[in-house]
Amino acid sequence: MVDWRLTQTYESLTGEVRWDRLGPPGASPVVLLHGTPFSSYVWRAIAAALAGEHEVFVWDMPGYGESEKSVGQDVSLAAQTRVFVELLAHWALDHPGVVAHDIGGAVALRATLLHGARYRRLVLVDPVALRPWGGPFFRLARDNASVFEQLPAPLHAALVRAYVAEASSAGLADHVLDRLVEPWLGPEGQPAYYRQIAQAEERHTDEIQDRYGSIAIPVLVCWGTDDAWLPWTMGQQLSSAIPNARFERIDGAGHLVQEDAPAALSRLIVDFLAEPDV
Repeated sequence: MVDWRLTQTYESLTGEVRWDRLGPPGASPVVLLHGTPFSSYVWRAIAAALAGEHEVFVWDMPGYGESEKSVGQDVSLAAQTRVFVELLAHWALDHPGVVAHDIGGAVALRATLLHGARYRRLVLVDPVALRPWGGPFFRLARDNASVFEQLPAPLHAALVRAYVAEASSAGLADHVLDRLVEPWLGPEGQPAYYRQIAQAEERHTDEIQDRYGSIAIPVLVCWGTDDAWLPWTMGQQLSSAIPNARFERIDGAGHLVQEDAPAALSRLIVDFLAEPDV
């Protein structure tokens, strides 16, 4: 699925959102949320695995991937949460399964805890959910976004390429790395890259961290044991805070579990979503 493209659009209050769906219409719905600095492209293998039994909804957050990138755009976790809630209403989804990675995890958690979004089941893959998050480079770029925006284009491209590559433990194929870096290049992509970093604030997870004990639905927390950005022990901590959570380590996978161990992650998600509700 190298030619992954999103064919549908939705005009949100934060800009145009590109989205698509796979699988049989009307089947049990599942929504996939990507993280940063990625896009729905990272879900291509998982989406294909789910599409046999589910109607799968994928989307690029405003400011990411194929979605709109604009000067002054609000791409904070609060804004992304509002867009997600809008999309659930637009798609007329009630109690879908939700699978979320990285900041997508924070968005999914905020949507249910602060906006009342209802899910059937929730899968969190190396999510941004507990303080502290964001490594040394992330914090440096966040605190100096206006300076980084002015980097010469070749230096910026090399920096983003090296940073994205760190998310994989096994190493990314060149065409995959090219695709993940592509949205962040050029006169539109470069400022968008630092815009989303500048607006990444831990207060958006602080607002919900004390509420995890109120989550009543089944939750699966998956974590790559070789995650260099967020250690897998955070997964243990998070799953302990959620009453109905199960924790699964995925050996040999980095932060981008979807790329490093797609078969193992797919199996965990497929089996979890197939479990009967009690």
